[in-house]
Amino acid sequence: MVWFAILICAVAFLFDFCNGFHDAANSIATVVSTRVLTPRVAVVWAAFFNFVAAFTFGTAVAKTMGSGMIRLQAVNLYVILAGLLGAIFWDIITWLWGLPVSSSHALIGGYAGAAVTKAGWSVILLRGWSRTVLFIFLSPSIGLVLGAALMVGVFWLFRHWSPQRLDRYFRKLQLFSAAAYSFGHGSNDAQKTMGIVAGTLYTAGVLKVFEIKFWIVLMAHAAIGLGTLAGGWRIVKTMGMRITKLRPVGGFCAETAAATSILATAMAGIPVSTTHTIAGGIMGVGSVNRLSAVHWGVARNIIWAWLLTIPVAGVMSAAIFWVLRLIFPAA
Repeated sequence: MVWFAILICAVAFLFDFCNGFHDAANSIATVVSTRVLTPRVAVVWAAFFNFVAAFTFGTAVAKTMGSGMIRLQAVNLYVILAGLLGAIFWDIITWLWGLPVSSSHALIGGYAGAAVTKAGWSVILLRGWSRTVLFIFLSPSIGLVLGAALMVGVFWLFRHWSPQRLDRYFRKLQLFSAAAYSFGHGSNDAQKTMGIVAGTLYTAGVLKVFEIKFWIVLMAHAAIGLGTLAGGWRIVKTMGMRITKLRPVGGFCAETAAATSILATAMAGIPVSTTHTIAGGIMGVGSVNRLSAVHWGVARNIIWAWLLTIPVAGVMSAAIFWVLRLIFPAA
């Protein structure tokens, strides 16, 4: 049982790596598309701040993920394994399609799908789900409103500056906004895997009480940082170029809006989608110039992918759990 738990923890950290790989585009798309940093330098910058977040914002999101959404007493290690594998498969499929979906919601959906297959709908803790589902809609909306408001404020404050001078100034500031977004990404997304690992160890009896050990924190942040360093290049073009054309001032406003929202929800223990938030910020920035500046057809495809992530990942994980139960009757 202990060795099986260790294997599942390894799969969880593999998911964290995939999360960083898949979401690297979110962290670097704006700073690369505005040519403030080269892609290679940008992923190093993002990976560093993903890891640094380990030492700051605590584990409120991890506790929500690990014990606040599914009744731990009703699941077993096979459920956790199936949930992780379903989330990994959905991440790989959407990466191949170049769609910036939420790895967090893939994990949530996968975990729930396998758990419901094992123990029925009563395994779901509605209180933990209500905030998560609400923020599927609130995250991009908050990002959009904040991004648009920041863009309007910046245009008003610097209304007498020439476009060339504005670009030079915000090229420097975008280094800080990109760092803030990557810091927020690490503080929120890495915690989801921490919760799953702690839940695995608790289910296997390795941990007597559910708690997030600091070595779990360090390994989760290291995995997501390494994944970011590998870089999911297919999604960079979608996030940084296909939604709307960005200049350094727009990149700064989108990243700052997303970072503000993500850090606030991390402190509140709400597992939001960093993907949804930065995409909303980019749409908000683009819409300030004119509504037609946003490629709404691309945005519509992204939104459909967002809505489908939890149910599709859930179905995939349910199917995987069904196969595991056929192979291992003890499941």
